[in-house]
Amino acid sequence: MSKSLKVLTFLYCLLLASCVSLQTKPYFQKKVAIIAHRGASGYLPEHTLEAIAMAHAFNPDFIEPDLVITKDDQVIVLHDIHLENNTNVEEVFPKRARKDGRWYAVDFTLKEIKKLKVHERTKKGRVVFDERFPINRGSFKVPTFKEFIELIQGLNQSRQKSIGIYPEIKAPVFHQREGKDPLGLVMKILMDYGYNQSGAKIFLQCFDPKLLKEFKKRFPRSPIKLIQLIADNSWGESKHDYEVMRTKEGLKEISLYADGIGPWIPFILNSSLVSDAHDSGLLVHPYTLREKKYYPKLIELGVDGVFTDFPDLLN
Repeated sequence: MSKSLKVLTFLYCLLLASCVSLQTKPYFQKKVAIIAHRGASGYLPEHTLEAIAMAHAFNPDFIEPDLVITKDDQVIVLHDIHLENNTNVEEVFPKRARKDGRWYAVDFTLKEIKKLKVHERTKKGRVVFDERFPINRGSFKVPTFKEFIELIQGLNQSRQKSIGIYPEIKAPVFHQREGKDPLGLVMKILMDYGYNQSGAKIFLQCFDPKLLKEFKKRFPRSPIKLIQLIADNSWGESKHDYEVMRTKEGLKEISLYADGIGPWIPFILNSSLVSDAHDSGLLVHPYTLREKKYYPKLIELGVDGVFTDFPDLLN
């Protein structure tokens, strides 16, 4: 073999070894969907249009809104069925609480809710995240689902992006007891804005499996992908047994009506939940990542997406 041929052979082997080495690095693994949890909620009050716009600038794959129904059947973007944790409703409407001492969004019209100011999340009057946006600053408002969608679609056009939406229907049983049809109201908006068409970038999620099964019956031809959220039984999200959902048998049952699961991050650590879900053909989108240092572990576990308050840190 000539000297030049030996050199070429050596260089080829070196290049081949480099490629093999590179392919083992985390950033050559499958694409993990970044889901902006309630917008850029680590920086601005959750679910506000300002938080949504900031999240869009960080280029996530999806932005998540939680959806609640008002007295006049308007769909608003709000995490809770109550108003006092995120707004100044106690100051504006001091006499409108129910007997349990809470202010329910379903007792207010959209016009009334638009009079409120949104602030950082509180719990029993105390700020949940002290280091986030100051609670006594700003003039943020509760947006409607239509306003949310129009902002996303407008920014997608002006920024030449294709960022999807990942809505969650909150407390369907509560809303139904109040005489509301949350699924019907939400789907009417989604259809009006083109999200019920093939190729639309959307996931629809809920903690209540009955709503997801109802979706399959009412909209059997819809291409919208469904995600079964999985809580801890102690949280009281519903009367459903979430521990059973995390078993292999439970995952097989979920695969009959949903495309994936959204488990609480601790559920997938030191367990086979991700691989078991994949064996049942389900995607896995855990919630909620608030520290970047845990991201490599989630990648290692093989998740398909992740909810995060800080979408800029994962891109």
